[in-house]
Amino acid sequence: MPRGADRRNTAHNIFLQFHRHTAKSMKDLKIEEESEDEDQEFESTPQAEPNSPFEMFHHVMKTGVIYASSRAAKHGFSMLSEDWANMGQGAPETGPLPGAPTRDFHMNIQDAELEYAPTTGDTELRVKVAEYYNHLYRQEKESKYTYENVCIVPGGRAGLTRVMAALGNIQVGYFTPDYTAYQQALGLFMRISPSPVLHRNVHEALLPSEDFAFEAGGRGLGAMLLSNPANPTGQSLEGDELDAYVKIARDLNCCLLMDEFYSHYYYDGENVSPEDGGADDDSNWPKTVSSAKYIDDVNEDPVVIVNGLTKNWRCPGFRVCWLVAPKPIVEMLGSAGSFLDGGANAPLQKLALPLMDLDFIRRDTWALQRHFKMKRDFLLTELPKIGITVKWEPTATFYIWADLSALPAPINDCLCFLEECVKHNVICVPGVFFDINPREIRHLKQSKCINFVRFSYGPPMRNLTKGVEEMGKMISYWRKNQMTSSDYARTSM
Repeated sequence: MPRGADRRNTAHNIFLQFHRHTAKSMKDLKIEEESEDEDQEFESTPQAEPNSPFEMFHHVMKTGVIYASSRAAKHGFSMLSEDWANMGQGAPETGPLPGAPTRDFHMNIQDAELEYAPTTGDTELRVKVAEYYNHLYRQEKESKYTYENVCIVPGGRAGLTRVMAALGNIQVGYFTPDYTAYQQALGLFMRISPSPVLHRNVHEALLPSEDFAFEAGGRGLGAMLLSNPANPTGQSLEGDELDAYVKIARDLNCCLLMDEFYSHYYYDGENVSPEDGGADDDSNWPKTVSSAKYIDDVNEDPVVIVNGLTKNWRCPGFRVCWLVAPKPIVEMLGSAGSFLDGGANAPLQKLALPLMDLDFIRRDTWALQRHFKMKRDFLLTELPKIGITVKWEPTATFYIWADLSALPAPINDCLCFLEECVKHNVICVPGVFFDINPREIRHLKQSKCINFVRFSYGPPMRNLTKGVEEMGKMISYWRKNQMTSSDYARTSM
């Protein structure tokens, strides 16, 4: 019997969940219990199946990156293997970059640092974070951040969870596509009512501020969660538009929850890098963007910024991040941390202090932008050669939102595309995972992201060159051997 015929594997069930629009052609298929050697990924109801050995638990869906990695693991993927092109990971390469300042990660842990850190974080680090925002974005502002506006958290998702735990009975708006983990964050606490904010023009990468005002005011949103720059599209709200978003939030008393984890990854700045002859001093900073620039009063405007060492400082393993917010909100976030995560790692907060030196940040960001722009430009040149188009050229992040529509069936379908990629030792993330749908509040006949995948140029360059080469071979094969995605699911998933 072909592997797909038992219809009890993870990939097959995920395929059916996102292909309700093909129900007539797939009427003989149904979602069934996973076989024992498969991870159950998705369920249409929150409860476990009656025959589950642990009925008191519900099945927790993996995020897109973890799902893609688990599919690759079925074909032998290992993080240590150089035979794979991992273009799925949502983290940057962590090693030294050309022209970047050195980072000293030696540490001598003092006895006092073995104690719990405060749930709002080490005061010295909180001061450094406040100084960073004041120096880059608020030099001309009377209202300045202090350490009391900063809450150190053990990772960005932990920070978002604290925020969601502290919110009241409100509607929280969100965009699609956006960061996959928002689906769980928005669905976890029942006080929150997730509310999708739709673009009137689906061909626009960003929602114009006037449309945001209409949506937020009309829906009565209490908060709006968004990544900026955006994951997965690499687009950015900035300048007058970002200023308008902050003003709208202020006027409507709608809290902006700004995920700014990629705020150093910009490739369209006007300043000249020191390597190309620009000044190598505090007068010449690379382009970065933050809503902090447009806040009037740091203790009055309803804006919460999420950022940290994970992406911009390329230290994802530290799990040291921060929330920047009005002082009363920071106090609530500290309280939430006392029952959720207990606080960030104390010794690593001390080790992070030199990374927050302003001259280090300036020099490191210049090097980061040079290096990642080179990788971005490689993909923008090479992907169209193998038939993959780019919906919107990314000006930021380290992601490309790739359109598979012009590819032959079945690999014009993102889930089939991944299944074939992992057979060629390539990993990407299917677009449907970014079409976030907390608690399945939207009845989706067909995901608008079914023909998209996210490629990451966060990993080292060898991943990109190998990935493009292997995908080219895969696409050439399917140009000669087309079949429908439904037939592919029957036989290969």
